[in-house]
Amino acid sequence: MSITHYSDSILSIIPPLLTVVLAVATRKVLLSLGAGIVTGALLLSAGEPVGTTVYLGKLFQGIFWQDNDWNLWNVNILLFLLLLGCLISLMTLSGGTRAFADWAEQHIKTRRQAKLMTGLLVFLFFIDDYFHSLAVGTICRPVTDRYQISRAKLAYLLDSTAAPVCVLMPISSWGAYIIALIGGILTAHGMTQVTAFSAFLAMIPLNFYAVFTLLLVLAIVLFQKDVGLMARHEAAAREGQLFDAQKGVPPGETSSLAPSSRGRVWDLVVPILFLVTATVFFMIYSGALKLTAAGEPFSLLKAFENTDVGGSLVKGGALALASAVMLALRLRLTIRQWTQVAVHGVQAMWPAIRILVLAWAIGAVIRDMETGKYLSSLVSLGVPTWMLPAMLFVLAGAMAFSTGTSWGTFGIMLPLAADMVVAAEPSLLMVSLSAVLAGAVFGDHCSPISDTTILSSTGASCHHIDHVMTQLPYALFVAFGALVAYLLMGLSGSTWLAYIGAGIWFAIGLTILLGRQRAIAPSLA
Repeated sequence: MSITHYSDSILSIIPPLLTVVLAVATRKVLLSLGAGIVTGALLLSAGEPVGTTVYLGKLFQGIFWQDNDWNLWNVNILLFLLLLGCLISLMTLSGGTRAFADWAEQHIKTRRQAKLMTGLLVFLFFIDDYFHSLAVGTICRPVTDRYQISRAKLAYLLDSTAAPVCVLMPISSWGAYIIALIGGILTAHGMTQVTAFSAFLAMIPLNFYAVFTLLLVLAIVLFQKDVGLMARHEAAAREGQLFDAQKGVPPGETSSLAPSSRGRVWDLVVPILFLVTATVFFMIYSGALKLTAAGEPFSLLKAFENTDVGGSLVKGGALALASAVMLALRLRLTIRQWTQVAVHGVQAMWPAIRILVLAWAIGAVIRDMETGKYLSSLVSLGVPTWMLPAMLFVLAGAMAFSTGTSWGTFGIMLPLAADMVVAAEPSLLMVSLSAVLAGAVFGDHCSPISDTTILSSTGASCHHIDHVMTQLPYALFVAFGALVAYLLMGLSGSTWLAYIGAGIWFAIGLTILLGRQRAIAPSLA
C-alpha cells in the first residue's frame, strides 16, 4: 500500500499532539495512544478503510517481526520486563524486600536520606537509563514505601537522574552513541584537530538542562519541599496513600504477595548484584565481539558504542532470576507459591507492556508521518546567530516531546545543527550541539509517549500519567533556566555568565515557588 508523507506539512504533528492532549485531558494513556495511532493511520492511508486496516496490521507486526526476523530490541525489552517482574515478585515473596527495608530502616533514619539514597544510586547504575530506572526502582521502593514517600516522587527521582546522568557520562550506552554521532559530524566538516571524545567532554558543562535537573533534584531532596500535584501526592503518602488507588493498581505493584518471615537481606542483594554485574559484563562482551568481528582493537568506549543493550539486559535478568530461585529453594515454596510468583510477575508488568507497545506503535506512526523532518525544517527559519543555541534547544525539545525519543532526536538534529552553525558561526558549534542534547532530554522528560518515562513509572510502580503530570512543572522550570543560559551563551560566549544568569533565575524562581509551599514532614527530615 502507498503511504502519504507529511514531512512538509503541519499535519504531521496531529497524531502526537492529539495523543498528548487526550492524555492530559482524560488521564487515560492507553485510550490516548490508541487515538493517536488510529488518527495517524487514517492520515497515512488517506482515510481509506482497507488501507488503514492493512497499515495497522503491518504496524503492530513490525513491533515484533521486522525484515523477516525478530525485532530483537523490542522483544528483548519486553522479555526483560517479564523477567524483572518475576524477579521482583520472587524477592517479595521470599521476604528479601521486607528484610532489606528492615535493614535500611536501621541505617536510613529520615525521608530525606531515603530520597538521597535513591538519587545517588544513579552513579552506580549510569550504564543505561532503562537499566537504572528499573533496577534502582526495585532496590529503593521498599525503603521509600517505608518512609511514606509517594510513588510519584520516586518516579521523579528515577527519571530525573537517569537520562541526565547517562547523557553526561561518556562510558554509557548514551555516551557511546552520542560520541559516535559527534565523530561523524567532525569528520564531515573536516575538523580533525579535535577528537569526538574530547568534544563530548567539552560539551558536558554546556548541557545546561541535564546539569540543572540534577541540581534541582538535589535541592528538592535537601529542602524537602514540592509544588503542585507532587505536593499533593507527598501529602497523601504521609497519610498512607502511596499512589492513587482510584486509578487501580499501578504496574510493578507487589503488595498482594505475602512475604516469608524467613527472608534475609541477601535474598534481594545477591540477585541485584547478579543483575548489575552480569548486565554490565554482557554489554562489554557483546560490544567486544562486534569489534573482533570487524577486526578492530578493543576499547571500552568502542565496546559500549557497539553493545547489545537489549540482549545484555535479558541475560542479566535471567541470571538474576536464577540466583533468586536458588536462594528461595531453602524456603521450600509450594507449587502454588511458585505459580503465584510467575503469574504475579507477568501481571505486575502487563500494564507497562501495553503502554510500551502502544508507545512504540505511535513512534512508528510518527516516523512514517515524518514529524521529525517537519520539525527539523523549522530550523531553517531566519534567526539571529546568537539565538541559534536557544532555538535548537526549543526545537529539539519539541521533537523529542512529539516523537517520544531522545535518541531519534539526537540522530536527526545533531547533524542538522552542525550544518547550520558551521555555516553561520563555527564558534557556537559545541554549545549548539549541547543545546540539542539538552533539548532532547527535556522533551523526553515531558513526553507521555517516551519509553524512558514509561519505564520510570514502572520502576517506581507509579501510575504513568501521575508521573508525567507531577514531573512536568519541574522539567519546565529547569528548561526555562536552560533557555536563559543558552541565550546568554549565544550573546556572550561565556559559560560563566550563562551559569550566573541561570543561577539568578533559579534563586528567584525557587524562592517564589518553594517559599509558598509548606515543607513536607519537616519533623521527619
